Amino acid sequence: EGLAVTCDTAPPYFDLNETAIGEFRTYAKLSPPLRREEDRQAVVAALADGTIDAIASDHQPRDADDKRLPFAQAAPGGAGLATLLGVTLAQVHAGTLGLLDAIGLLTARPARLLQVEAGRLGKGMPADLCLFHPERAWLVEAGALPGKAQNTPFDGRALEGRVLGTWKAGLRVFG
Repeated sequence: EGLAVTCDTAPPYFDLNETAIGEFRTYAKLSPPLRREEDRQAVVAALADGTIDAIASDHQPRDADDKRLPFAQAAPGGAGLATLLGVTLAQVHAGTLGLLDAIGLLTARPARLLQVEAGRLGKGMPADLCLFHPERAWLVEAGALPGKAQNTPFDGRALEGRVLGTWKAGLRVFG
């Protein structure tokens, strides 16, 4: 009693279930591991009812050699930044979240929880911006992701919602 408790999740846990592992696909070996469909649905319900306070990228990219091992020896984790927006917007397109709610879960709410001056636009605030088209379709291709790590459990997935540019402290850092 009296403790401040928060809850976050990441796209694999509201979009995928244990069947994504398929024939022991190491790209879908994550930590924590993917669970049953009922668990995924519970995470979606918690997003919808406000139980979940934030959505994180769970960006844990792995070297290709770490994933080219038998499933039991492969390192858990995957690239999460490039697909964060598109997979989150799938919940908007499905009607689970409103667009402003989804953006808040990715920006202002985590900043408020961490007590950092970020995640919102305002006079005197750093110009940290992400320009995106919420309906631009694209295909996730693991080999074409930005960065060194090219592994993602969303490889081959069609998404709507594409980042066009990102600015950090007023400087364009992507796009």
